[in-house]
Amino acid sequence: MLNGKKIIVVLPAYNAEKTLERTLNAIPKGFADDIILVDDCSRDKTVEVSRKLGIKTFVHEKNLGYGGNQKTCYRESLKLGADIAIMVHPDFQYDPTFIPQMLEPVAKGEADAVFGSRMKIPQNALKGGMPYWKFLANIFLTKVENFILGMNLSEYHSGFRAYSKKVMQLPLELNSDDFVFDTEIIVQMKVAGMKINEIPISTRYFPEASMIGFIRSSQYGLAILGVLKKYILLKLGLKKYEQFNVK
Repeated sequence: MLNGKKIIVVLPAYNAEKTLERTLNAIPKGFADDIILVDDCSRDKTVEVSRKLGIKTFVHEKNLGYGGNQKTCYRESLKLGADIAIMVHPDFQYDPTFIPQMLEPVAKGEADAVFGSRMKIPQNALKGGMPYWKFLANIFLTKVENFILGMNLSEYHSGFRAYSKKVMQLPLELNSDDFVFDTEIIVQMKVAGMKINEIPISTRYFPEASMIGFIRSSQYGLAILGVLKKYILLKLGLKKYEQFNVK
């Protein structure tokens, strides 16, 4: 616990057999009250490795997608009494040693969410091996998102995030099961007037780390623009969306 808050680390897993133990070993001791893994119908031995490591493991019988995996993560965290959930990808792309810095603002009530940003110090992303096309796309999409949403985040696309209980209680089930879930939850927080902090992090790209390719990234970019279109229509009073009915 931190400041009396129950903290659960959530691991949304898909084919993480080779990197799971490294990720688990890098999680700082004494900060997590529990660690859970949600396996999204992996084709490798992720579930077997997870259970062998003593992790509380939940298994999807069919692949639901990245957003669908997160929904289970936060639903199960709430059932376990979590005040804060921190998402760590078990592919070891994000460095778990930043967890204490991520947790502190949420535990102190200074923020509803904290994102680990690869772009707050841009050279960190390139040093970690982020492909240059992905680096430029990240900058472009973030500028568009900041302009439309009236925010000032350095990155919208990090998968390393800490959420308060209030965030987990948003209507997350109405969001996409795909990667754009991460943008939809930001819009929900924006509409609800919640505060997001960022800390700079390092990252690493290597063969075993998961990364969506150019085509899926392009689809993701278009999906983000679709969410921003919804936000514009919502703000203009031209349309209502149940997933953004969070005030």
